[in-house]
Amino acid sequence: MHRTAVLPKDWWGLRAGASMEEDPAGQDVVALRAEIDQLRRTLAARAVVDQACGMVMILGPCRRGPARSLLADISRHCNTELPDVAATLVATWEGEPLSRLMQRGLRRALRRLYAEDRGCDSPLAMSRPEGEGHDSRS
Repeated sequence: MHRTAVLPKDWWGLRAGASMEEDPAGQDVVALRAEIDQLRRTLAARAVVDQACGMVMILGPCRRGPARSLLADISRHCNTELPDVAATLVATWEGEPLSRLMQRGLRRALRRLYAEDRGCDSPLAMSRPEGEGHDSRS
C-alpha cells in the first residue's frame, strides 16, 4: 500500500501534537520532524568532525584516514563521543584549553600516529612515558 502525504506551504512552522487515534497524518508530521531534527544534528556533528580532521591533517601532518582515526582514538581514550572531541579540539582554535584527560588522549594518539608512520608498531614504543627514550619527538 502506498500513501501520499500533502504538506501545507507553512509546514515548517507546524507544531503537531495529535495522538495516533485522533490524526494519523499528524503523527506522521511528528515523526518526520523528529527525523529532520536528528538529521540536522548529524550534519552539524559531521561538519565539526570534518573541521577537526582538517586541523589534525594540517598539524599532523597526515591524510584524512589517519586524522579521523586519531580523533576516534582520543574519543575512546576519553570515553567521549567523537563529535564532542571534535568540538573541543576546534574550540582550542578560539583559545579554549583542553582538559587534562583530552591532552593525555591527544598525546597518546599522536604517539601512536607517529609510531605507525615510522613503522614501529610495538606496544613498548607507544606506551613509553614522555621524556623517556631516544626520540625527543615522542
